Parts: sequence; C-alpha cells; structure tokens
Amino acid sequence: MYTNNRPFILHNSSVISRKGFTLLEVLIAVAILSIVLTALYSTFFLSSRAMDAMDESMTKLQESRKAIDILRRELEAAYHNDNNEKTFVKILDKDLYGKQATQLEFTAFTTVRPGLSKISYYMEEKDKKRTLFKKIGSSFGKEESEGTDIIEDLEEFTIEAKYQDKWVKTWDTGIIKKMPDEIKISLSVMIKGRKVTLSDIARPMYEKTI
Repeated sequence: MYTNNRPFILHNSSVISRKGFTLLEVLIAVAILSIVLTALYSTFFLSSRAMDAMDESMTKLQESRKAIDILRRELEAAYHNDNNEKTFVKILDKDLYGKQATQLEFTAFTTVRPGLSKISYYMEEKDKKRTLFKKIGSSFGKEESEGTDIIEDLEEFTIEAKYQDKWVKTWDTGIIKKMPDEIKISLSVMIKGRKVTLSDIARPMYEKTI
C-alpha cells in the first residue's frame, strides 16, 4: 500500500514484557509483613493479658463478696446464752505479718450440721499467701473439722463489733455478757496493685423481735 507515493510499512511494535520481583523487593515486602504481624500479635497479646487480669480480679471480688455474705448470715444466726458457757461470740484482734487478721469464734445454728455449731474463722499463711480458713464443729464436744480455705491471697481480714456507738476490734461475751448489736465484716484484697476493701454489717437476730 502506498501513500503519497511512499510505501507504508506496517510494523508489529507491540512487545510482550515479562518482568518479576527483584530480591530487594521481596526482602522489603517480607520485612513490612513481619512488622505488621508483630504489631498485630503484640496487640492481641496485650489484650489477652488485660482480659485475663480482669477475669482474675472479678473472680477475686466475687469470692470475697460470697465469703462476706456467708459469714454475715452465719453471724446473724449466732447464739449466746449467759447461762450456757458453751455459747459465745469471741473476736480477737490479731495480725499476720503486720496485716490485720482477726480471729473470730462463735456459736450458731447452721444448715450444715444439726444442733448448735462452733464456727471459727482465722487467717494463716499458705503457699506464701495469706489465706482465710474456716472450721466448724459441735459446740458441746471436741469434734471439729479441719480448716477449709475460703479465700487465698487476702490482704486483711477484719471483724469489728459496735460498742457504745464505736467500732471495737475485740469482743468476748464471757466478759461483756451480751451479743453485739452489729458486727462489721471487712475483707481487703489487692486489685491491680490497689487495695480494695469490701464490707458488710451483720445484725445478730437472737432475742430480737422479727
């Protein structure tokens, strides 16, 4: 074919080019991917640790609330009679390595066993942790169960009785000859490095009009 008396030559100028990734590009891509994966793993790991710590804190608070609730109900069922030396309420002010660790003993009617029971709460060290223990047995004999651990890793266990509008840390019905009108129960635990204290008040119902 001719145009302007000059031959028109059709050339096939399309060239297929196939070019791959260089080693440098592959290394850069791998490095970026490693950084992204590390960041994602760190975020997941920190989130997982935060959730575990929150679950542990919630569990400790729930255990403390449950223990306080049980002890409050037991103290509200506490029984004392001046004519029966086998019935009593004793609160002893003690400490364990500088931490408040009240020793509590009282007689009460419970659903755990028939008759009048002697119940004891005290703190001891177990596996290098301050642990609250409980014993229960008959108030009329030497029968007594082994100490059952209630809560581990406690900071403090405090029992106070109200006497003349003041809270006192000791009480003995053998001396005072009467039950406290109110008994305050306090448990302290460490939550994320901060001491948290939970409290409740028991009002013994013996000889009170319902």
